[in-house]
Amino acid sequence: MNSKLLHLYRELREQQRTVFEGKEYRELKQAISRAAAENGLRLSDRRRQMQEAAETAIIVSREIGMSPEGIKACLMAPFVSSTEQAASVGKRQDSKVGIILEGIINIQQLYQKNASIKTENFRNLLVSFAKDMRVILIMIASCANIMRKMSTLCSEDKEKPLSDDLPDYTPEQMELAATEASYLYAPLAHKLGLYKIKSELEDISLKILEHKAYYHIKEKLNSTKKARDTYIENFIEPIERLLAEQNLKFHIKGRTKSIHSIWQKMKKQKCDFEGVYDLFAIRIIIDSPLQKEKAQCWQVYSIITDMYQPNPKRLRDWLSIPKSNGYESLHITVLGPEQKWVEVQIRTERMDDIAEHGLAAHWRYKGVKNGERGIENWLSSIRAALEVGDNMQMMDQFKADLESDEIYVFTPKGDLHKLVAGATVLDFAYSIHTNIGDHCTGAIVNDKNASMRQRLNSGDQVTILTSANQNPKAAWLDFVVTGRAKSKIRQSLNELQAKASSIAKETLERKFRNRKIELNGNYLNTVMKKMGYKDTYEFFRRVADEQIDINDIIEIYQQVVRRENGEFESTAPQHKADEFVFEHGVREEATSGEELVVDHNIKGLDYTLAKCCSPVYGDNIFGFITINNGIRIHRTNCPNATALRERYGYRIIKARWAGKGAKGTYPIVLHIVGQDNLGVVNNISSVLSKDEKVNIRSFSIDSHDGLFEGTLTIMINDTRQLDSIIKKLRGVKGVKNVSR
Repeated sequence: MNSKLLHLYRELREQQRTVFEGKEYRELKQAISRAAAENGLRLSDRRRQMQEAAETAIIVSREIGMSPEGIKACLMAPFVSSTEQAASVGKRQDSKVGIILEGIINIQQLYQKNASIKTENFRNLLVSFAKDMRVILIMIASCANIMRKMSTLCSEDKEKPLSDDLPDYTPEQMELAATEASYLYAPLAHKLGLYKIKSELEDISLKILEHKAYYHIKEKLNSTKKARDTYIENFIEPIERLLAEQNLKFHIKGRTKSIHSIWQKMKKQKCDFEGVYDLFAIRIIIDSPLQKEKAQCWQVYSIITDMYQPNPKRLRDWLSIPKSNGYESLHITVLGPEQKWVEVQIRTERMDDIAEHGLAAHWRYKGVKNGERGIENWLSSIRAALEVGDNMQMMDQFKADLESDEIYVFTPKGDLHKLVAGATVLDFAYSIHTNIGDHCTGAIVNDKNASMRQRLNSGDQVTILTSANQNPKAAWLDFVVTGRAKSKIRQSLNELQAKASSIAKETLERKFRNRKIELNGNYLNTVMKKMGYKDTYEFFRRVADEQIDINDIIEIYQQVVRRENGEFESTAPQHKADEFVFEHGVREEATSGEELVVDHNIKGLDYTLAKCCSPVYGDNIFGFITINNGIRIHRTNCPNATALRERYGYRIIKARWAGKGAKGTYPIVLHIVGQDNLGVVNNISSVLSKDEKVNIRSFSIDSHDGLFEGTLTIMINDTRQLDSIIKKLRGVKGVKNVSR
């Protein structure tokens, strides 16, 4: 055993004496030797792998605080290459060690197939994680070990010699490892409360992927370190004096934000290093008995806010309601000397241990039973994410859930529900029960009516409103954010779709029997295609919702049957090709030659203006005879005109407007796109109200990436006025396009 490996094993023994003593240690050595011999490893390879395993085991033990089973699995993992070997270890030595090894092997096999996590293998990766919590902790530790070595390799510190035992990573390998660390392992470490490892993974990833940006920020931090240290001393000096007067046992330390965190702020705020004002935080750690923890933390809070002005919007109370990963602390931002904002974190020694070492430390204080319950809660959240159907969609959703903060919402009875930040009323409804979510129509939030789309905030009291007539809609998937809600909505939509298909089939069969027509599935598929439906489910849904006239289906069906049986013969007179005249505009299907005259004062005629194209006086129009709703007036260039002519040409009639002008007004929807400049909305409103004096029904606007999209509904008299309005709106500064 070389000196480096010997040093690592001595350090491990200091931390895990039970693993390296007596019978247990002899069995571990035998198991490693047996597995290495089975795989035919050379001595040099065996030593290298033993060293890497020991390095990972030290991280798992010292920085995560894992149990002996996890340490053994770490040390054996490089030499166990199949699930059969893992099962053998479980039988001979320890079943828990065997389960952990099996999970590690599954992940290694996935990486051999495809080294990128941005694939469908990500689902299988999470399934492997979910088998045993310790697998994911070991993977995080292994990633941290590799990233630390890569950090040394890409260091710009020329005076520090590189270690001879460092692996020779290629630039591609380093880039891939850094991407995986930042995309997967850092968010997982954050979720588990391993904040120290999480920050380290993010910083090293930035060092590899954005080398210049990393060292630019590092140099800036080094150049301003003396000034920061002086400021921190001046800030904490009066606090230390007052806390000592209260006979509190404590220590205070300043903590500079991580380089990755500063880089993210620079990108988000689009500023340089000097523009990031909150570069550091002060941490006050109290040595407090368990029963006095909260009281003494709030006592310190009171002392600080009496001395420095607090920002109440930046108060974060994780004492009353800890985070799901066990994190407890009290955060407040105060205005310190020189009018600089300073974040102060107040916690106890126990809370600080949990913040540094995550759930593993939480188990030490709360006991094994609660720790196991914590594992089950975490695994439940994994399973909820796995229920989302699409692999890439699931991956993005899971990553979003990991990175999100949490909110806490109350039911009317005072029950507390925890959701991810950004969750809507509908997410909350599905968190209570699937049936409540499926029939949700809205809510009462803090005694005010709210829509299903409304985002919730911590402390909201929510009463869900339901209706028996409500059913899930596909559009709901666009605004829910939790994996559970998305999964349940998709399940309900599939069930509704199957039910609608069954109802439609029964209806068609009954109607066909009444007409004494035999229903043939092949002929019905031909009818669907002729009617323009590529999706069978869409056809049956429209039949079930009575959006398709079954008489039309029967008519086309009979034509198909006659044609297939050779019975279809045309009795129309034959014409020569040179006698054919193509007519522009609406094809006249009626033989009467009658024309509908549209006027507001017309009586005895049931007609409506089509909402799909919103015709106004002056547009070229035609009439369409509906089954139950009279005549519907469309523009000749309506998006649906072509389909109506092809399918229902016999229902189309000519139409025109009466007189020189109409005495009524018509609703028109205009879509406006432009530059999101200051005052552009006021300029649009001014043009409409002052110049045209038109009645504005509604005006909604959505801005993003420096552009805005607006939907404007106005009442106008005719096309002349419409053309005038569009022309003036296009002349407004910042408006790029106006369309009807």
